[in-house]
Amino acid sequence: MMEQLCFFPDAGQSKGLPTDFLEYFPGIFSEEEGNWFLQKLIAEAPWKQTVQKMYDKEVITPRLTAWYGDLGTDYSHPGRISNPTPWTPELLAIKQIVEPLAGTQFNSVLLNYYRDGNDSVAWHSDKESILGKHPVIASVSFGQVRSFDIRNKTDHSEKYSVRLEHGSFLLMKSGLQEHWEHRIAKSLKPMKARVNLTFRVVI
Repeated sequence: MMEQLCFFPDAGQSKGLPTDFLEYFPGIFSEEEGNWFLQKLIAEAPWKQTVQKMYDKEVITPRLTAWYGDLGTDYSHPGRISNPTPWTPELLAIKQIVEPLAGTQFNSVLLNYYRDGNDSVAWHSDKESILGKHPVIASVSFGQVRSFDIRNKTDHSEKYSVRLEHGSFLLMKSGLQEHWEHRIAKSLKPMKARVNLTFRVVI
């Protein structure tokens, strides 16, 4: 599917990122810490491949997912994992580091496992009602660098990209989900494993 292929340069972040809506912090975790978390999560998370409905067709999600959270943070949404797995010590340790940066206390986290360049997530915004009207989402990445593309919902020519590096943190601020879409595109280049964690507040 050619539309999914990344159209941004390999090196550097796009100029003019809308920092009112997102902020990028490289190197929150050291390379050694990141490597340890990556291998631990790949080996031990209860990964699942879900089915989603797109354009009246059911399609297999091109990545693996796992859902963790407090008791009662069921993520009831078509094609998504619902019942959360209890927090692990590793996830709680990551959560404690990102919460002060985000200024938010999170009660759940969605893990995405991108096994290679074929794994991706299409254009979307995280605007489910269970996340509230103005969700703040904290994103942590371990493993292969992938481009996080965003585009303005009303003007698709306004688009930017952030290279999510190993051990990095991306804060998606209030307003991003309402006005912007994001994706991780497929890649024609060989890609190694990547695990991304998006910490959320389920209402």
